[in-house]
Amino acid sequence: MRATEKLHEQGQSLWLDNITREMLDSGQLKTYIDDYAVTGLTSNPSIFDKAIGSGAYDADIRAKAKAGLDGEELFFELAIEDLRRAADLFAPIHERTHGVDGWVSLEVSPELAYDTASTVKAAKELHERAERDNLFIKIPGTPEGLPAIEESIAAGVPVNVTLLFSEQHYLAAAAAYQRGIERRVADGLDPAVESVASLFMSRWDVAVNDQVPDELRDRLAVAVGQSTYRAYRGFMDSEASQRLANSGAQTQRLLWASTSTKDPKAPDTLYVQCLGAPFTVNTMPEATLRAFYDHGDVGPPLSADGGEADATLAAFAKADVDVDAVAAKLQTDGAASFVDAWHDLMAHIERQSKALKG
Repeated sequence: MRATEKLHEQGQSLWLDNITREMLDSGQLKTYIDDYAVTGLTSNPSIFDKAIGSGAYDADIRAKAKAGLDGEELFFELAIEDLRRAADLFAPIHERTHGVDGWVSLEVSPELAYDTASTVKAAKELHERAERDNLFIKIPGTPEGLPAIEESIAAGVPVNVTLLFSEQHYLAAAAAYQRGIERRVADGLDPAVESVASLFMSRWDVAVNDQVPDELRDRLAVAVGQSTYRAYRGFMDSEASQRLANSGAQTQRLLWASTSTKDPKAPDTLYVQCLGAPFTVNTMPEATLRAFYDHGDVGPPLSADGGEADATLAAFAKADVDVDAVAAKLQTDGAASFVDAWHDLMAHIERQSKALKG
């Protein structure tokens, strides 16, 4: 049995952090579903920018540009077309798991990360436009994004909360989700609105590896993951969560994102083998998924008590690493990098639209 299947059987969902038109047309995504135990998919502007650069979208871009579409409108048309096809492939999984699994994700414009009202409006419009029940709208878990998450959940829009980096970020996102569900219960609405909370991993180690002794290299991300998993289990077991479950609410699942190993000295499956846990999700780039399928090792599941997290975090504090400050910077820098990627994507679409129209 392959490592991907073993991990899935332990109760963790494996999602692909990529989508391309070629992957859909060639049947590669279907192969990942059938052979690699992949049960969902995430996307972001950088992923679409690379895919559009391949030339696979030229015919569509030409037709849409000639029809008068440009910029964001043209992009979302392309993205939604692909994500509808992917959502249909995952629909049997979504139906079989009663909405727990089988999801795809589409991100609102990163330029809205600090604009609550516009984020809520965009999330609702994009979800309605996609016309697929198993499509998450990605909203950043920034302080300004938290009210948008609550409002979107209250409006019945499934949300993938992105750009979370710490236990505190996760707890704030979980509380926003819970407030949205509580409002639905109070209003007599169906509380079964699904969500995932995406914790970014590899960027932690990239941020601190050059500042710490060798014995702490590539250990911070996993420690943050362990402590956040402990908080996740505690939140699930809280009285408030249990009351909502009794009303028919779903649990917001914890998702490990940014799981490709950046350090060439570290195992290429580091953030997969160390973060196995039931009722969580690991979304992986293609290279990481293939590596884990080929030679991955399924380690013991994460401990609900956080395992070695406290001791490891204490060692980083002793090495003068302010984990809270790093988390704040990672979230701010992450939001900025998403905006940069969005600008690159819009510029790319504009260039190709003009060239193809001409």
